[in-house]
Amino acid sequence: MRAPLQVLDQLKAALTEGVAALPLDQDQGLVSLLLALPRVPTSLPQLAGPHFQFRHVHRDELRAGYGCAAEWSAEGPDRLQRLAAAGRALRPHWDRADPDETGLDAFAMFGFAATGDAAPMIEDHLPNALFWVPEVGVRACQGEAALVLSAPRPTTAERLLQRWSEALERLVPGLYRPVDGPLTAAHLRRDFAEPDQAGWAELVDQALHEINYGSLQKVVLSRRLDVAGTRGFDVDRLLGALSCLFPSCQVVQLRRNGSSFVAATPERLLSQQGREIEVDAIAGTAGRDADSAADTALGLALRASDKNLREHQFVIDAICEALEPCSTDIETPAEPQLMQLSNAQHLWSPIRAYADEAVDVFQLAEQLHPTPATNGQPRHTARGWLQHGEPFDRGWYTGAAGTLEPDLSGELWVLLRCARICGHRAELYAGAGIVKGSDPATEWDETEAKLGAMLSALQFA
Repeated sequence: MRAPLQVLDQLKAALTEGVAALPLDQDQGLVSLLLALPRVPTSLPQLAGPHFQFRHVHRDELRAGYGCAAEWSAEGPDRLQRLAAAGRALRPHWDRADPDETGLDAFAMFGFAATGDAAPMIEDHLPNALFWVPEVGVRACQGEAALVLSAPRPTTAERLLQRWSEALERLVPGLYRPVDGPLTAAHLRRDFAEPDQAGWAELVDQALHEINYGSLQKVVLSRRLDVAGTRGFDVDRLLGALSCLFPSCQVVQLRRNGSSFVAATPERLLSQQGREIEVDAIAGTAGRDADSAADTALGLALRASDKNLREHQFVIDAICEALEPCSTDIETPAEPQLMQLSNAQHLWSPIRAYADEAVDVFQLAEQLHPTPATNGQPRHTARGWLQHGEPFDRGWYTGAAGTLEPDLSGELWVLLRCARICGHRAELYAGAGIVKGSDPATEWDETEAKLGAMLSALQFA
């Protein structure tokens, strides 16, 4: 097994040879060079500057990005159309070289907040919507791994060699360091809840009034919880704990200006490979029990619950309606499956369809977001009610993020089980779907269970 410095020397030699063969004579677009790694990284270091990562343990996949080769940001009602225009303009001018024949490809990060409204101007908030090609990417899948080095053109071989060599020196020694284990569990102090339990009950009653009146079928209410730790949160350890606790979830980190937005989400907004589309319909939740018989009973009760089945069907119907203008052969399962996580179980229906020609992830995101699983039904009525009814701005909670291929296919995940981490403080978010028959106390307990996902991991970070 080669030591990190030997790996670095090997990559620098490959870099010199690879840069010499890159098409650098164009005056637009991007160029990317893939360099094979000898093995999958054991660690993704928290370097200075912007950084993102997506890790899914059960799928044995990770993608991370450091620095910025190119990025576009937008806000407002046309934010996704503007990013789509940038992506479509880049697509024919993004050249890639894979001299080691890794079979992998370059990638970009694409994500956006819950709504197009401008976020409050705090120093470290993420842009409202972002299409971001990292300068250095790390990609691993099923035991294969590569670095992806990207730069805008025009440029020169000399400039790339210097810049990319410096980037390798910063990154590579940290890729194979021993993994830090969890710390001793620490106490977390709850400093602020918005709304509190009384305010939550009042908000649920208001939502039920609208549902009974007939203006809404469903609305998803959310809570924010601020906590403080006795030590600064170690984001590496937090991500490791989330991956261990929730191996079937997508673990996400988006970092800008010193703070990190972290999620461990079970829900894909969409996946597109070629013209094949998959969308997760997830709605309807029950707890878990350490006793296997009691846990099975909870799952059976969830699958038989009229309230939860109605909530779930709203999501299926809205997804199918959203896909109809841009796809064919939409398939939904006859009945939902159970998605069982360590702290909750959900009704889950994977929906498949076949995209029309020229449909890409940008257009699908515009069609599908927000779903009734995070917003409500009817979509526009629920969104308007929430903008006036909820007591805080969701930011990127219930938005979406993922990675795109250069052909603009890819995968996006709904940002759930989230926290914004800065020093020893964390802002957590969770929500619950309100339909006819919902009970404020039961829905509060559901949000407590969802908050427990991040709280459990934070204790060991």
